[in-house]
This record gives sequence, C-alpha cells and structure tokens, in this order.
Amino acid sequence: MVTLRPLALDDAPDLTRIYSGASVRHTTGKPLTLDQAQEKIRAALARAAETPRAQWSWGILHEGDLIGLIALRRRTPVMGTISYILREDTWGNGYATHAAQQVTALAFTTAGLTRLEAMHHPDNPASGRVLAKAGFTRVGTSDRYTEDGSTVPYELYALENDSM
Repeated sequence: MVTLRPLALDDAPDLTRIYSGASVRHTTGKPLTLDQAQEKIRAALARAAETPRAQWSWGILHEGDLIGLIALRRRTPVMGTISYILREDTWGNGYATHAAQQVTALAFTTAGLTRLEAMHHPDNPASGRVLAKAGFTRVGTSDRYTEDGSTVPYELYALENDSM
C-alpha cells in the first residue's frame, strides 16, 4: 500500500505540499517554505549519519508519490516516539496506519526499542484511530504548551514490544 524511504534534498517541493493547509492545523500551524523544507531535510540527513542514531525520518510514498513524512525518535535507550503527517488530499486511505505499522516493526527490531509513544491533538481524532489501528493503546493525556502560553491536553498512546 505505502512504502517508506529516506528523504532526499529534491523532496523539498513535495514537503511544502505536505506541510500546508489542513495538514498543519494540529501541528506547527504554519506551512513550510521551500527553504524551511530544505533545512528540515538537511537536518534529517545529518541525524541519519549520527552514531548512536537517535532519529529516523522517512518519506511516505504511495505509487511513487511522496505523500507524507514519518519519524521515529529515541527518547531513552528503550523508549521512542513516532510522529507523522500526511498531505491532506491523501487522508482516509489507511496510509498513515500502514506507515506506522512499518515504523513500529523497525523500532522493535532494528532500533531495539521496547516501548513506543505517540500523541495527537484532541481536535484530531483521526490520528488517534491511526494509532489504535497500529496497535497503540490510549494511556492518558500530556499537556503541550501553545505559542500563547496556554496548554492543550494531547491524547497520549503507548505500545509495548511484548504486546505486538
């Protein structure tokens, strides 16, 4: 259904399409410029060369078209987090779920993690459904600060390696 691949510098125009419109409503809230997209890719490529590796980023492709981005971050030696974003016109097709399942498998094998966590904005229940379909369980909320200093209770999910 979808494939994952490392990002490349020439993905920047596609990244600006992904980080725009409704896709950013519950993330940064701001679309990426071409320069910001290029910097995001450069940073991902630099992190891929680090040892030990603490972060992985992949483009999500459907039929060769870059439709999203998914990342795995090591937070402790055994716990990591995943995050993802899809281009708005690709929502509702199971692409994020399929990508999350692929990254979960890699996290528990190649990266050697035993626990994954993810969260989503409370106004984005579709992301919660993605996590549930990928095997995660809702475990509570985590307050996130906004630019105006207020907090938003993000929905927090977890997945243990032994529950797969």
